[in-house]
Amino acid sequence: MTYTRQGSESYKHYDLFNAANWGLIIYDEVHLLPAPLFRMTAEIQARRRLGLTATLVREDGMEDDVFSLVGPKRYETPWKELEIKGWIAEASCHELRIPLTEEDKYRYAIAQARSKFRIAAENPYKRVVTKSLLERHRGEPTLIIGQYLDQLKKMAAELDLPLITGQTPNAKRERLYAQLQAGMVPALVVSKVANFSIDLPDARILIEISGAFGSRQEEAQRLGRILRPKEAGAIASFYTLVSQHTVEQEYARHRQLFLD
Repeated sequence: MTYTRQGSESYKHYDLFNAANWGLIIYDEVHLLPAPLFRMTAEIQARRRLGLTATLVREDGMEDDVFSLVGPKRYETPWKELEIKGWIAEASCHELRIPLTEEDKYRYAIAQARSKFRIAAENPYKRVVTKSLLERHRGEPTLIIGQYLDQLKKMAAELDLPLITGQTPNAKRERLYAQLQAGMVPALVVSKVANFSIDLPDARILIEISGAFGSRQEEAQRLGRILRPKEAGAIASFYTLVSQHTVEQEYARHRQLFLD
């Protein structure tokens, strides 16, 4: 619906949706609606609107706009209550603080603010810790997720694991997800494309090696990748790898606020 030809200001398919008077529009991941590209869909005429989200939080502070675009909140259930009742898996969350290499300590000290975050996020010692975690959880389906493609490519190559990015065709993604659930591959390395829209009921371990600065919403979405109920009440484990004594440590603290 939001497709547009390069250099064109019009949305090719938008009129098809705007021409009808819809009975019901359901907005999944409704916390995205205040963003300019998605906000335009609120102009579509409908008798009823329903928004769904597990993470009604935005770093731009515009989450309250959801209520003016869709309507008042009708139902809410705390995620702890869902956990107690068995609708989602119990989760164990861990933050592992990792020192920088001596070379990166020097690069970090002289770098500008934005570069400091990337140096910390791409700490090569994270690959060593990730390998150790894979050994600890051998036999448990695992996702390794990060922000930077170069970092993910190195991780996948060093650990000899498949890599899924936004460029990976859907058919190949589905094949790799099936192989993970069948135990044919021990883990998948995935980019932020996996923040949404994947369903892996058996995924038990998630290792986060980097993220989008201090995004609370992204942290909660990533945890949700492993919260499908497990057999025999197995506990899901979420590991966040953070470079010690860096800005990444501060961002990690903010990311985790929504999980408290």
